[in-house]
Amino acid sequence: MLLTQAEENYLKAIFKINEKTNKPASTNAIAKHVSTSAASVTDMLQKLSGKSLIHYEKYKGASLSESGNKTATQLIRKHRLWEVFLFDKLKFPWEEVHDIAEELEHIRSDHLINRLDNFLGNPRFDPHGDPIPNAEGKFMLRNQSTLESLPIGQKCMLVGVTEHSVPFLQHLNGLKIKLGTQIKILEKQSFDRSMIVELDTKTQVTLSHSVVPNLLVKLI
Repeated sequence: MLLTQAEENYLKAIFKINEKTNKPASTNAIAKHVSTSAASVTDMLQKLSGKSLIHYEKYKGASLSESGNKTATQLIRKHRLWEVFLFDKLKFPWEEVHDIAEELEHIRSDHLINRLDNFLGNPRFDPHGDPIPNAEGKFMLRNQSTLESLPIGQKCMLVGVTEHSVPFLQHLNGLKIKLGTQIKILEKQSFDRSMIVELDTKTQVTLSHSVVPNLLVKLI
């Protein structure tokens, strides 16, 4: 089934919302994700439902059908592989790869994507630490926690971020924090829920509560 880029973007948005909330994606949530009006979302959901790509019930939200989930997963696979290529091979900074990959993900050649995957060494995670599904749509799982959930004194290593916006990633750049950075929790502030940590550079930095929940780490 040949889909438009807009239809593909909606399927990917529904996938991500379903994954994050574990419930059907509301019209407002989708509208925010794709930056459009609720009325436009309703029209698109009806179209996708007519193509049997989603299960949609008015006022109850949308979830992906089996075929819709397969399409969305392959889009995510292409997107994240292109991010790896841009970051590892063309040396784009991690805050720039998302927007470029948004365009490249719509290339329809499965042969190209499989060649790209092999060329990159079959990576399992993208530059933001998100898992890359394989050609069968399977994601690799790993043990990880949010930095916020760990106790004072715990040592860990950054393996992913849940916020991909340019300002957020540039903020981490300024703090000299990237994937692989080792972090030790020194203090937790009860007033504003900020956190003082020590990095592997022996530098101490304060992380605000707008940063801390978006950092995914594994224990070391």
